[in-house]
Amino acid sequence: MNANNRRQITILSFTLVVVMVGYGMVIPLFPFYIEKMGASGGHLGLLISTSALLELLFGPVWGGISDRTGRKPILLLGLVGYGLSSLLFGLSTQLWMLFASRALSGVLSSATATTALAYISDSTSERDRGGGMGMLGAAAGLGLILGPALGGWLGGNSLSLPFFLAAASSLMALVLAALWLPESLPAEARQREGRVRTVRVSEWWHALGGPVGLLLFMLFLVSFALTNFESIFGLYAAQKLGYGPERVGTILAVVGLVSTLGKAILIGPLTRRWGEAPIIKVSLAASAAGFVILLLATTYPTVLLATGVFILSKTLLRTVIISLASKRATVGQGTTMGLSNSFMNLGRIAGPIWAGFIFDVNINYPYLSGAVIMFIGFLISLVWVSQES
Repeated sequence: MNANNRRQITILSFTLVVVMVGYGMVIPLFPFYIEKMGASGGHLGLLISTSALLELLFGPVWGGISDRTGRKPILLLGLVGYGLSSLLFGLSTQLWMLFASRALSGVLSSATATTALAYISDSTSERDRGGGMGMLGAAAGLGLILGPALGGWLGGNSLSLPFFLAAASSLMALVLAALWLPESLPAEARQREGRVRTVRVSEWWHALGGPVGLLLFMLFLVSFALTNFESIFGLYAAQKLGYGPERVGTILAVVGLVSTLGKAILIGPLTRRWGEAPIIKVSLAASAAGFVILLLATTYPTVLLATGVFILSKTLLRTVIISLASKRATVGQGTTMGLSNSFMNLGRIAGPIWAGFIFDVNINYPYLSGAVIMFIGFLISLVWVSQES
């Protein structure tokens, strides 16, 4: 990677750190906003799923548009969208306003991640691309460690303040990108014709019958179960454990720290030593047990410990499933990674809706159902998941 490309990726990564710190700041506060407006767990689940659904639908659209217009304008548009949606959320006084701001976030800010990945592809050789992607992943991870802790601490005094700071951080990222980030896609390399790519459900259905179909289904299960934890945790912690934004933010910061360290330190050595298939089986069993342990944890230290162990198993699981799918791919790595992302997004849409509505039935049901889903996945892996490609 030459010095110019390294500088571009560093600027892009720093921009994403600023954005992800802002994003992380507001995550612990959604449940408390919902409670303040007298809404239910079902409303919280729908709120989270709204942005996930629109990100799934519009991510490919923005990627296709950036192939025609260049990366930088779409990246800047995404930063504007995220800033506006954060500002509107902080100003919201009614439930419909929360949904409107999350919808805006899903439509516009989905341009940021999609275009950032395309920017890396433009700016690096195939040999250096993994390193560039790693820098983006590290930037996102750092933001998700710092953001929740900062947002929880600030939200203890004012629920709206972190949303306004998130909007300000997005504006800062916008200025950085506008002034110092060059365009990565030259005019002669841009597409002139062809339809903008959209979501194709037929591709998903066809892929389920292919060599990686089982792994794609398991990615959906993992994402579905994980959002059973993430989407409802704030309400669960507030109502069952009596925690406020400060403690919820600290716990979610631990989630980000464990996830980042797990990806950086453990996955490589473990997969080289054991291979992906054994890790998938062990992680599924550990994840099922993790849901039960979370239900049994009642003190703050035990909740922190149980959350860390639970998230570590989930981090290993999702990454090694994608790795094994990559090895078995027969339709191209880009297509396989796109399908993997689509099935994870489907889980991110369905999981919060399920968790929110059954939370209103019984506060423990989201985690109990998560344990059942992971155990079913474990049984499937025993029969059908092997290391052979």
